[in-house]
Amino acid sequence: MYKHSDFILTPIYTILSEVSAANAAVGDGIETYPLSEYIFQSVFLKMTGFQEQKMKCIVWELATNDYVYRYKRFSQDQLGECSKYDEKKKVYLDLIQAIKVFDRTFVVSNQLDRRAIRRETIDEMKYVFLTSNLSGWNESLAGEFFAKHGDIIKDTYFALPDNLLENVLQERYELLYRHRNRCAHNTLSYQENVPTLLEILDKSYQHDHYIMRFILLSLIDKVSIELYKIYRRLVESN
Repeated sequence: MYKHSDFILTPIYTILSEVSAANAAVGDGIETYPLSEYIFQSVFLKMTGFQEQKMKCIVWELATNDYVYRYKRFSQDQLGECSKYDEKKKVYLDLIQAIKVFDRTFVVSNQLDRRAIRRETIDEMKYVFLTSNLSGWNESLAGEFFAKHGDIIKDTYFALPDNLLENVLQERYELLYRHRNRCAHNTLSYQENVPTLLEILDKSYQHDHYIMRFILLSLIDKVSIELYKIYRRLVESN
């Protein structure tokens, strides 16, 4: 019945944890810096692909238990690759609606411990970036980001009743999506890998980096896992 459960319940953070362990033998000297973008791009694409497949698996699990939903999602309003924000939002709202079939009083912002989700996400990223050579490649950025993370990402910025991410994080996800496309289609190979002055002056530029990208992916992943756990528990008890 739950063919994809193990995969759905596997945290996306495991990918970062694995690369942190794998990089231990590389060292953290200046001579390793040229490797940084290759490694970050590889991990980033692996994480985005992981999440896209997880979203599809969640939809398949919902469709297995609800034939009306199956017809709607696979015939009338089909999803794409689940890489765009709007597609992930659809899966998020689908999960909430599936839960409400069993529990009409369900309110996601009340049922999910968003403070704990945010704290765990930040703690995981701190551990990866401040205890491995990943920090050496982003030392000043990591230090500044984690010193201000409380203002950058708030508990109320995600897992809303009618939206996966609040507008501020949606804008940052759009930056993530653009970078995903640049990496996936290798457009960086013929573009200068140096930001223009206009890009640097743009307020959003300060949030266009791998730490923010990894945190956004992890937040979405944790919310999806928690909602899926609730859904599965309700299906099994009814």
